[in-house]
Amino acid sequence: MTAAEALLERARAAGATIATAESCTAGMVSAALTDPAGASAVFDRGFVTYSNAAKTDLLGVPQALLEAHGAVSEAVARAMAEGALARSAASHAVAVTGIAGPGGGTEEKPEGLVWFALAEAGGTDAECVEFGARGRDEVRRGSVAHALAILTRAVAG
Repeated sequence: MTAAEALLERARAAGATIATAESCTAGMVSAALTDPAGASAVFDRGFVTYSNAAKTDLLGVPQALLEAHGAVSEAVARAMAEGALARSAASHAVAVTGIAGPGGGTEEKPEGLVWFALAEAGGTDAECVEFGARGRDEVRRGSVAHALAILTRAVAG
């Protein structure tokens, strides 16, 4: 059983529904969740918000927040998850924003730095993972796996 299948099974049993807000993964979490048959019982919708304008337009992330903290930040990850939760029928929303590479990082925000957030009725939690400069594909695959793990912990309650 894949991680996505296990998550969907747990979410179905818990009566949970899921939405995603993705930047650096560009829909890969949504794709992983909808690959298994029967995903429609759990997956509500996904927002691919690769640009800052999309984060603002689709998720309501304030432009001032983006300017103050940058797209790859705890504050923006939280706002993305909260925006996805508010704009969906989901009980849980996960957000992913990071620097997949190659390049594009800074000393403060290096390549491979990814912020995750989970929003649900009880509030929003965020965490950062530094995957390192392992290459774009590895960072994105690792981000998908981490997002699925966050959701699995949340719906298992």
